[in-house]
Amino acid sequence: MKDSEVKVLDENDYIFIKALNNLGMSRNAATTMAYLMNVDEASSREIEISTGLRQPEVSLAMRLMCNHSWVNMRSEKKPGKGRPMKIYSLAVSVEEIISYYEDRIYKESQATISAIKKLKVMSKQVPLTSLK
Repeated sequence: MKDSEVKVLDENDYIFIKALNNLGMSRNAATTMAYLMNVDEASSREIEISTGLRQPEVSLAMRLMCNHSWVNMRSEKKPGKGRPMKIYSLAVSVEEIISYYEDRIYKESQATISAIKKLKVMSKQVPLTSLK
């Protein structure tokens, strides 16, 4: 049997994951990101073991993060037969990812405020007799 060292998430990581989840990032992507920010690079299998996520959950999280160009992916051939392993690392800083969600939430809130202002203007133009 082979010995290997596996990093696991701690309490601060789970607080970070919950905060990202509250911003709109999926729980699986937030968990994966929290793990990747603590290591230089990791295989999808290492991410599965360390985070407790299943393979499809890691794949979906990585697809989301790759679509935003937040992670680098490379293939590494295993000795012997089999498919190459995918090795992932963060391509951008965590601050950039947080800024993405900050901008998105700001734009959403501005759109909501604009809609409320339009409703206020429109409600003042409606005659009271039509409301009865």
